[in-house]
Amino acid sequence: MKILAIETSCDETGVCILENTGTNVNILGNTLSSQVEIHAKYGGVFPALAKRAHAEKIVPLITGALDESYLLEAVEEPIEIVNKLEFLNKKETQLKENLEPFLKFYKKPDIDYIAVTVGPGLEPALWVGVNTARALSTIWDIPVIPINHMEGHVVTATFVSEDKKNYVFNDLTFPTLSLLVSGGHTELVLSTGLGNYKKISQTRDDAVGEAFDKVARMLGLPYPGGPAISKLAKEFRESGQANQFEMPRPMMHSGDYDFSFSGIKTAMLYTIRDLTNQNTRELTEEEKLALACAFEDAAIEVLIHKTLKAIGEYQVQTVIVGGGVAGNTYLRSELAKAIEKKFPSISVLFPESWLATDNAVMIGMAAMMQVFSDKIKTHNPEELRADGNLSL
Repeated sequence: MKILAIETSCDETGVCILENTGTNVNILGNTLSSQVEIHAKYGGVFPALAKRAHAEKIVPLITGALDESYLLEAVEEPIEIVNKLEFLNKKETQLKENLEPFLKFYKKPDIDYIAVTVGPGLEPALWVGVNTARALSTIWDIPVIPINHMEGHVVTATFVSEDKKNYVFNDLTFPTLSLLVSGGHTELVLSTGLGNYKKISQTRDDAVGEAFDKVARMLGLPYPGGPAISKLAKEFRESGQANQFEMPRPMMHSGDYDFSFSGIKTAMLYTIRDLTNQNTRELTEEEKLALACAFEDAAIEVLIHKTLKAIGEYQVQTVIVGGGVAGNTYLRSELAKAIEKKFPSISVLFPESWLATDNAVMIGMAAMMQVFSDKIKTHNPEELRADGNLSL
C-alpha cells in the first residue's frame, strides 16, 4: 500500500511517497524545497510569497518524488481533463497552469491514498497543497486523507530507522505527552491512544520558535534564528564563563501549563537597548554570545519545567517531542537528563533531526498511523478545506 503525501503549511514545500510493507514503512521517494532564502530579508515568512513559491515548486516536486519511486510513467496520448480543474480558475491560476500539463501527460501512478496537510499553518500556503491534492484526487480517482500538521510532528518521533529509508513503528506506552515546539506552536498534548489527543496547554503569545527568530533578529543573526542562537549559546557555554545576563522565565510558576515568550523577547529588547546606549553602538561578539545563551537558557528551562510538571500530574509513560525546535540539541540533552533524573522509567522520543522541521514524510507517516490503527479517514475532495487555525 502506497501513500503520496503533500506538505505546504508554511515555507517548506514537500512531497513524498511512502510504502507500507506490513512490517516497515519505506520512503520510496522524497523531495523538499525550502523558501528560507526568499523570506530571510523579511526576518520571517511572508504569506503571499510563500503561496507563490509553493505553486511554483509543487508539480516539479511531485514529478521528482514519483520518478524517484519508479512510479512516473508518461502516456502516448494526452489525457482529457477538460473542465475537471475548474475549481482552480479564480485563485490558483499559476497552480492550474502547472498541474494541467503534468496530469495530461503522465499516467495515474500506483498510489492508494493521497495525504495532505490541511492545517494549522498559513492559510494561503495550505490551500496550495489542498488544491493540489483535490486536483490529483479528481483526475486519478484516489481518496484523500486530510492530516493535521501537528499530528505529523507527533507521529514522526514514533518511527525509528537506521538508514533514513526503512522505518519501524516504535510501540508506545500510554498515556503519552507530546511537547510540540515550532515557529507557530508551543503546546503540550496528552494522548491515551493512537489518534486520541487532548491539548492541555498552548502559548498565549509568541511560539518559542517565533521568539528564537525575533531575538535572533535583535542580535543581528540570520533567519531562521534558532540554529544561529543555539550555535552562539553553545560557544558561550563551552567557554566556561559566568553569564552576566539573565532573562525572565515567564509563567514558569503560573499554576497551569500555558506558555508565554513575549516577556523574554521584551526583556532582550530592553537589555540590548541599554547595552548599546539606545542603539548608538553595535553589540560586541562577546555580548552576543552571552545574550544568546541567556535567552536559550530561559526558554528551554520553561519548556522543561512545564513538561516535567505535566508528566507527574498525568502519570505519563512516554514523552514525545516534535516540531522544528525539537532539533535544538540543548533542548534534547537537557530535557532527556531532567526526565531521566526525575522519572527514570519514562521513555523520551525525539524525531530524527532531518525530520524535525516541516516535511512531507511526517504527513505520510501520520496517514500510515491511520492505516496501522485501521482508522483511515478519507475526505471527499470537493469538500476538502484548508484551515490555518485547525487545532489538534
